[in-house]
Amino acid sequence: MATPLPICYLNGAYLPLAEARVSPLDRAFLFADAVYEVMPVYGRRPFRFAAHCERLARSLKALGMADPYTREQWHELIATLIERNAPHNTAADLYVYWQVTRGMQFGRNHAPLPDIERTVFAFCAPLILPDQAALERGVSCVTAQDNRWGRCDIKSTALLANILLRERATEAGASEAILLREGLLTEGSASAVHVVVNGELLTPALSPQVLPGLTRGAVEKMAARAQIPCRDAALTQAQLRAASEVMLSAATREVIAVTAIDGIPVGTGQPGPVWRAVHTQLQKYKGELAGRPW
Repeated sequence: MATPLPICYLNGAYLPLAEARVSPLDRAFLFADAVYEVMPVYGRRPFRFAAHCERLARSLKALGMADPYTREQWHELIATLIERNAPHNTAADLYVYWQVTRGMQFGRNHAPLPDIERTVFAFCAPLILPDQAALERGVSCVTAQDNRWGRCDIKSTALLANILLRERATEAGASEAILLREGLLTEGSASAVHVVVNGELLTPALSPQVLPGLTRGAVEKMAARAQIPCRDAALTQAQLRAASEVMLSAATREVIAVTAIDGIPVGTGQPGPVWRAVHTQLQKYKGELAGRPW
């Protein structure tokens, strides 16, 4: 039996993803004038839904747009998508991608018209997390200069610089590019970076150059549960390279240890005790949330 096409949402309609169409004049297509969210769904329950809604609203506000939907409307939309893509007898985890673009206007004008109707798009896909072997192995990374634009705190679809940085990592046989700007750690090309120094879990302070990652926030909460000191800090390249542990966090990776940077082992070259404690607490927390309202 053929696998049914994923069902997506586009401007009020639920339809097979392969049939979704938008205008080539949509400003997301012409200018990347759009913002998005990626949210894990564990056992049909979205993870940190309210926080994702809040971040989406902040990103939209930074672009001078109001959120086109209320929290309740987003809840209904995402619940319907989950139901249509993962019926009750399906236990597989998913992620939901949701995007709001400024919309379509005729011509190619840098200055948008004020009354454009927004384009809203969302879809589900299987959430494929690192398996146990990958977790025990950890990942290798390379460092790169952070040449992205100055408002990385906006979760914009303008990701060309991120793509090129990740491509550089892939070409080097690495899993991620860890970014440095003026000698300070910012984040990965598609992840937050956490560093263990003298037993403390340190993460670069939020700024216009750093996305307020929601999995990053979850990692910090799990560190607190594990009674591991955790704080934001300005981190130098020297501290990154001397760290006893380094880890990445992202919606589609959760938290994974970095065991080598630029070909040099991190700490012992194996996932360390702080990562293990945080990862264990995160799995427990996911189990505690199962079945709760979201």
